Amino acid sequence: MLSILGRASVSKVTAPIGKALIKTGLTPDVMTIVGTVVTVGASIALFSQGYLFAGALVTWAFVMFDMLDGAMARARGGGTRFGSVLDATCDRIADGAIFGALAWWAAFVEPHKPLVIATLICLVTSQVISYAKARAEAAGLYGDGGLIERPDRLIIVLVGAGFTDFPGLHWSWAIHVAMWILAVASVITVGQRMWSVYTSPGARDLIPTVKKPGDDGPADDADESTNEG
Repeated sequence: MLSILGRASVSKVTAPIGKALIKTGLTPDVMTIVGTVVTVGASIALFSQGYLFAGALVTWAFVMFDMLDGAMARARGGGTRFGSVLDATCDRIADGAIFGALAWWAAFVEPHKPLVIATLICLVTSQVISYAKARAEAAGLYGDGGLIERPDRLIIVLVGAGFTDFPGLHWSWAIHVAMWILAVASVITVGQRMWSVYTSPGARDLIPTVKKPGDDGPADDADESTNEG
């Protein structure tokens, strides 16, 4: 939602920065990797130990790299197929590190079972939402949209974490509210994306079966990858 509403305004800020960074010799892929490495490191070192405010600040700063790599790609005339795959892969790693570290904190540092459950729901659905879109597009179907996308997830979780450990404030309930809002919204988004795939043209067409030469047994599906997890 926010990624659609705020894309134009964010682009106005990141576009000139992207052009400047390209002139330094940096590449979008380097920015992607650096941002991911620092995000993972900050999550493990800070979130997992309960330094939620510091973790939110550091993570937010380097999550901006995710916006800058796209701006840099556009500044040099476009990205590459490898860069697109690298960016998507690093996004999944970063999201997994953030939610995994928070789940560890909620389970072992500040034990709270309902928060662990909410965080694990967020961890799983953050991967499923992205996978559903990628798998749908690979099948020639539409699986975009939904209530929550990656920018929304990051804003909700980082704001919740930051206010929980904000100096002099300590709203311990903020992370609980943020995680449950995100968990519910993410489950809804999974349903929305699956419905989008289901209603795509051709989604319910039968997949032709292909019989291998010399094979007298049952024919195999043309696309066995439809069964992959």
